[in-house]
Amino acid sequence: MAKRVTIMIDEDIDKKLRLAQAKQISKSSSSVSYSRVLNDTLRKQLK
Repeated sequence: MAKRVTIMIDEDIDKKLRLAQAKQISKSSSSVSYSRVLNDTLRKQLK
């Protein structure tokens, strides 16, 4: 279940996440949310 949380993200990290989002959007025919990219990235790093 998703939980709404407010966080502060540094500009350099935001740029990298936005680039990752753009890559996923270009590969996919459906929309890709910023939250999804952030969650996927955190899951990979926290294993």
